[in-house]
Amino acid sequence: MNQIDAIIVGAGQAGLAASHELKVRGIGHIVFERDRIGEAWRRRWDSFCLVMPNWTVQLPGFPYDGDEPDGFMSRDEVVDYLVRYSRHFDAPVKEHTGVDAIRRLRDGQFEIEAGGETWITGALILATGAFQKPYRPPTAASVPESVLQLDVGDYANPDALPPGDIVIVGNGQSGSQVAHELVQAGRHVVLSCGRAPWIPRRIGGRDMTDWMVAAGVPETPAEDIPLESRFAANPIATGRDGGYDLNLRILRDAGVTLTGRFLGAEAGTIQFAKDLGGSVAWSDTAQENFRSGMQKVAAAKGWPEPVFPEIQRFDPDQPTSIDLSRVGAVIFATGFRPDYTNWLPWPDAFDDQGYPFQFDGTSTVVPGLHFLGLHLLRKRKSSLLAGVGEDAVIVADSVARIMTTPSAA
Repeated sequence: MNQIDAIIVGAGQAGLAASHELKVRGIGHIVFERDRIGEAWRRRWDSFCLVMPNWTVQLPGFPYDGDEPDGFMSRDEVVDYLVRYSRHFDAPVKEHTGVDAIRRLRDGQFEIEAGGETWITGALILATGAFQKPYRPPTAASVPESVLQLDVGDYANPDALPPGDIVIVGNGQSGSQVAHELVQAGRHVVLSCGRAPWIPRRIGGRDMTDWMVAAGVPETPAEDIPLESRFAANPIATGRDGGYDLNLRILRDAGVTLTGRFLGAEAGTIQFAKDLGGSVAWSDTAQENFRSGMQKVAAAKGWPEPVFPEIQRFDPDQPTSIDLSRVGAVIFATGFRPDYTNWLPWPDAFDDQGYPFQFDGTSTVVPGLHFLGLHLLRKRKSSLLAGVGEDAVIVADSVARIMTTPSAA
């Protein structure tokens, strides 16, 4: 049986940032990773790249060090960055070592079974990522098993999909990016749309990220964001090919067939709600609100007043069904949900949506239990490469306060 001050589960950006901060404080710890460092990034589709510019990558002690701060790292470049980060401070990561069991002992410590060994620790940091469990709407169950169904995290590239139409459910960042890639590859794509905002990639010579940072959007405290907005779509955007505008009008012009919300399969067809026009009107209103906010930012910063492209009229005509016999695959890009309650023995430590009851990343129910990298943990930026480092400092400080005689890392 092994005794150690702290254990981190997960070696993505959150787990590595936590490891860095614990090491700075001289707190002995180990990082268990079921697969490889940065595994969640490795599983993104082949052409994936960041949506926020490289300069926003600010992990503790190792900010972006490349030659393109205003560029957008590819999937493989992000993985390389994380691997280099772990080597930079010699992170004590055990790859290919999954956590098989977690128990709370009578004395308040945690007993962890991992890699055939048992570990005892007083501090447990769960850094298993913001995108833990793909979410599918209940109507997904109506699609026959004969039709290939996959979550967007399992999509690789156009050639990996079977012949036929590709139905994508969800028009957030991932769904819209994949739809654009597929139609550019010559595939016929049907995109089932809900409410997702859109923002021009560049405004007044500045990237949209510059405007959002200037407006303080990433710093928005989690408590200021309504619970019903936890799973709201991020603005449609892409960093591919240096970044360009991406919205429903552009997708339709590129050849994507747009529909309303996915209602499920029935009588040999896939059915869609006739609400595409309402969803576009909602996103246009969100765009107008964004414009108003950016005008205020420009006035406060002394920047030239931004000029936005005119919002063009949108024809709401849409199909309400398609023949299942035409469909080669259905890709669900409908978001993710927390998955803690499926493997942790403290159901009362989480709300009915699976989010932990916590303050500043520390459980308010289970002493010694901490979280990092979760969407809206402390701020809007908490799960991002731009924000997880700030949370890691706070969690590491919390761990340090309960350490009496920390061992060497």
